[in-house]
Amino acid sequence: GLIGMGNIGKHHYNILQGKKISRCVLTAICDNHPERLVPYQDTGLKLFNESSALIHSGEVDAVIIGTPHYSHTSIGIEALKKGLHTLVEKPISVHKADCERLIAAHKDKSRVFAVMFNQRTDPHYQEIRKMILNGDLGPLQRASWIITEWFRPEVYYASGTWRATWKGEGGGALLNQCPHTLDMWQWLLGMPIRMRAFCSFGKYHKIEVEDEVTAYMEYENGATGIFIGSTGETPGSNRLEIAGDKGKLVYEHNKILFTRNETPTSVFNKTTKEAFGRPKAETIEIHVEGNGGQHAEVIQRFVDAILDGAPLLSRGEEGLASVELANAMIYSSVMNRTIDIPIDSAEYEKLLNKLIAESKFVKQTAESEKTDMSKSFLR
Repeated sequence: GLIGMGNIGKHHYNILQGKKISRCVLTAICDNHPERLVPYQDTGLKLFNESSALIHSGEVDAVIIGTPHYSHTSIGIEALKKGLHTLVEKPISVHKADCERLIAAHKDKSRVFAVMFNQRTDPHYQEIRKMILNGDLGPLQRASWIITEWFRPEVYYASGTWRATWKGEGGGALLNQCPHTLDMWQWLLGMPIRMRAFCSFGKYHKIEVEDEVTAYMEYENGATGIFIGSTGETPGSNRLEIAGDKGKLVYEHNKILFTRNETPTSVFNKTTKEAFGRPKAETIEIHVEGNGGQHAEVIQRFVDAILDGAPLLSRGEEGLASVELANAMIYSSVMNRTIDIPIDSAEYEKLLNKLIAESKFVKQTAESEKTDMSKSFLR
């Protein structure tokens, strides 16, 4: 069953009905906007206006949840408690406390609980992760990711009353555009121990949440990281740079370049007699083809996990880390100070509720043209 037939729900529908997934059948769809179900009236699918009705209908064994962010938690909890296999779109919840509540509902481990992190299917990121885990870069020293290709015009934000509000979305770029990138950040580099972030709220758009962020992170081993994201910049950049003791990796324009030091930096630093010396280095391109199976591959892995017990690409519990990074960036910026990670989930929930309660923002909406969601996926 598909719960939520907005832009991403339609994308999932096309994948399932396009026979791109084997060994599963789409049986039911749900949306609480009746007009969204009109195009599907003659498809033979069961149609529901309430998620609870679909969940308790007995028509489905599994659901994919693609609703506005806050409802991921409540719908996900209900589905898991009913014993349905559950795949939740990113982010699994708006804030860490809700993540914890959703994860706690996954008591029956025979039920598969997954999160839609389709970027994990990209062989470029898989190769980078393998290089880090294999020690090809040595101990990591620094990472930076400039991801400002997420440009969104005003009409995008005006396309839904829930978008880019504290009450409806719980954040802006960090909760909508950046979850995949933040998941990649922690998947590749792990979680930092402290952070200082600077968010700009409504800098480029008529919104109350962040549309630009710069965050500085520190790691337990002394490594540092810089993350820059924006939905107000174009043409924008997408450049990931990781420096380690043995060399530097750059991923940009769908190409991985690895500059390998002949001698590790730490060794050369202590042994060279040259005042302006530096290790000899060679730059090579790591050849990787394609961008992986994306959403279809995640759904297929979900099905395979249900039927065969095959490993998931992204377990639902893994959805917490990217949410915590997003929360930490907003928390640090609003509180105007460096914060430790992990953050206190109750304190952040209290802050978010305060932002909602004190909001005087009035959202303006407008119709947008038909949306091609594929333009949003590959970053």
